[in-house]
Amino acid sequence: MDWFTAPGYWLSRLVFQRALAGVYLVAFLAAALQFRALLGERGMLPVPRFVARVPFRRAPSLFHWRYSDRLFAACAWTGCAVSAALLAGADGYLPLGAAMALWLVPWALYLSIVNVGQTWYGFGWESLLLETGFLAVFLGNDEVAPPVVVLFLLRWLLFRVEFGAGLIKMRGDACWRNLTCLHHHHETQPMPGPLSWFFHHLPGPLHKVEVAANHVTQLVVPFLLFTPQPVATAAATLMVLTQLWLVLSGNFAWLNWITIVLAVPALRLPHDAPSVPDAPLWYEVVVLAVAALLLFLSYHPVVNMLSRRQVMNRSFDPLHLVNAYGAFGSVNRVRHEIVVEGTLDEVPREDGDWRAYEFRGKPGDPRRWPRQFAPYHLRLDWMMWFAALSPGYAGTWFGALVERLLENDPDTLRLLRRSPFPPDRPPRHVRARLFRYRYTTWRELRETGACWERTYVREYLLPTRLTAPVREP
Repeated sequence: MDWFTAPGYWLSRLVFQRALAGVYLVAFLAAALQFRALLGERGMLPVPRFVARVPFRRAPSLFHWRYSDRLFAACAWTGCAVSAALLAGADGYLPLGAAMALWLVPWALYLSIVNVGQTWYGFGWESLLLETGFLAVFLGNDEVAPPVVVLFLLRWLLFRVEFGAGLIKMRGDACWRNLTCLHHHHETQPMPGPLSWFFHHLPGPLHKVEVAANHVTQLVVPFLLFTPQPVATAAATLMVLTQLWLVLSGNFAWLNWITIVLAVPALRLPHDAPSVPDAPLWYEVVVLAVAALLLFLSYHPVVNMLSRRQVMNRSFDPLHLVNAYGAFGSVNRVRHEIVVEGTLDEVPREDGDWRAYEFRGKPGDPRRWPRQFAPYHLRLDWMMWFAALSPGYAGTWFGALVERLLENDPDTLRLLRRSPFPPDRPPRHVRARLFRYRYTTWRELRETGACWERTYVREYLLPTRLTAPVREP
C-alpha cells in the first residue's frame, strides 16, 4: 500500500529512535542505582510485600513470578545494555521482526519495574516513556519506510501531552488565568536547577509573557501538528524550543526530554531517503491492528481531557498503553522543605549536636547552589518535596527512611549527597523539621553568598531512635 509509509520521515525516525533509546538508558540507570533502598528486599517499600497483595492482572510484572534484588538488578542492567545497543543503532542490523522484538525488550522490562514501583514510580513521565516506547516497537527499521499511522499516533500522543497540560492549568489554579504563576513557580518547583534563581528574578511583566506563550504552545499549537508541512514542522519546533526553556529553568527528570523526543517525528528533516522495499503484509496487518487498538483505548483519556473534573497523570490500563498527562495544575506560593537531622547524644536536646543530612537535589544548606540532574531522576528527593506539602504523601515510606538512617544503611546513604556520621557510628536519634525557604534577593546573595533564606516552621518528626537491634545485612 503506497499510503502506508512515509519515506520522507526516514531521518526523523532515526533521530527519534536514537533519542528515545537515550531516555530509556537514563531511566534504567536510575532504576539500577536506586532500587535497593527504595524497592529492594530491605527497601522502604519492598517489592515482595507489594506483589503479595496486588494481583498480576492489576500490575503486570515479571516480579510476580519471583523477586530478588539480584533479579531486579539484572533487569535494570539488561535494560541499560539493550538501550545502549539501540542507541548505537543495533536494530538497523537486524531483520524487521527481530528489530521490533528488540524494541519490545526495554518496554517490557521497564513496565515490570514501573508496575511494582509504587510511590517511587508514580510520576507521569513513567507512563509517557512506556507509551512512547510501545509505539516505537512498530516504527520499523531500515528495511521499511516509517509507517504513516505510527507517525500519526506519535503526534496524537504529543497532542495529548501538551493540550492536556494546557487544559489542566486553565481549569486549575487561577494564577494561570491571570498570568502570575511564574511569580512563584521557579521558587516553589519540586527541584530547582542552577538557573532557577535567575529565572525567578526575571521582571514580572516577562513572567506574564512566559505564561501567555505557554498557553499558546499548549492550547493552540498542538492542533497544528495535524496540518500539512511545513506548518507541522514549525509547530513541533516551537514545542521543542518551549521544552528547552523548561530544561533551563528546573529539574523535571526526563519529562521535558521525552516531550522533545516526541516532537521529532513531526519534523520533516531534509535528507535523501534511501530506497527500501514495500512493507511486508504481516507488518502492515500488525501495525494497523495495533493502531486500531490504541485509538479504541484513547476513549477514556479523551473523555478525561474534556471533562471539567480532569485528572492528570493517570493510566487507564495496566500496560500504560494510552494515558492522561498534565503538570502543575496548581502552583504553590510558599516553599517548605524538610530538614532531616541526627545526633549522637544519648538524650536528645533542642540545643544538642544535631547534624543535617544533605540530599543530592533538594534544597538543604542555604548556601549550596542547586545542580542540574535532569534527565536523571532523583526519586527520593522528589518525594521529599511532596512530603513537605503534606505528611500524607510520606505515610508509607518516611518512617522506613528514618529507620534506615538510624541504621546507617549503606544503600539508603548512597541516595544522599552527604551523611554527617561515619559508617561505624550511626546516630542515636533522628528528627525532621519543617522550614520555609525563599530565594534571597540580589543584595542578600552578594552579602551572604546564600541563594536561600530559611525560617523554622515546626517539628515534622520528633526525635526518634531505634527500639530494636539493628538488623544484620
